[in-house]
Amino acid sequence: MRPHLNRNIVIAVSVLVIHVGVLWVLQTGLLRRTAEMVVPAEILTRVIEIEPPKVAPHPRPPPPKAAPQAAKLPPLPLPVAIRDPLPAPNAPTGVLEPQPPAPPILAPVAPAPGPPAPPAAARLVEITQGETEYLRPPRVVYPALSKRTGESGVVIIAVYYNAAGFAKRAEVFKSSGFERLDRAAREAVMASQITPFTRAGISEDTQFLLKAPINFVLE
Repeated sequence: MRPHLNRNIVIAVSVLVIHVGVLWVLQTGLLRRTAEMVVPAEILTRVIEIEPPKVAPHPRPPPPKAAPQAAKLPPLPLPVAIRDPLPAPNAPTGVLEPQPPAPPILAPVAPAPGPPAPPAAARLVEITQGETEYLRPPRVVYPALSKRTGESGVVIIAVYYNAAGFAKRAEVFKSSGFERLDRAAREAVMASQITPFTRAGISEDTQFLLKAPINFVLE
């Protein structure tokens, strides 16, 4: 009897300890926290494992059928005018007037040529007898008639020489008062020659003016 009594006491104590532990767990909220931790994890796992439903693609509508083309009808024939064999009474008769002849086409007139351009003025350089020398001095011939009549005097001739030193033109710059003496002086200087000019800037068109005095003196 004693061993059986001890066994019942152990069972009773165990049941009491279990009830006390359950009450303690409920009071401390440990069971609720455990449930909160377990339940969301299970719900999350289930949500992740759920596969999205497969949506079947919408069928494309068939293309619209082209409307049947209307049959092309042949064009209507154009009306043809029928000539009336009998003219209408008092019908006006037209008169064709000849067209005036076309005006003649005039050929373009070429413009008149303008006046020719004036020749370029030659460069003139005035020199003195100290700037040059005579290679062939003027040979003055005293007119015999002027000697008999006693004509004398000094003639100044303006002589134009080229760059080579040859006389090209001569004019009376100052007359002696006698035409025969002026003419004889001019003829003498036209046969003269001076030294050529080879200075820089001198061209073939350059002229050199020399005023040469010619003295006619009776002995």
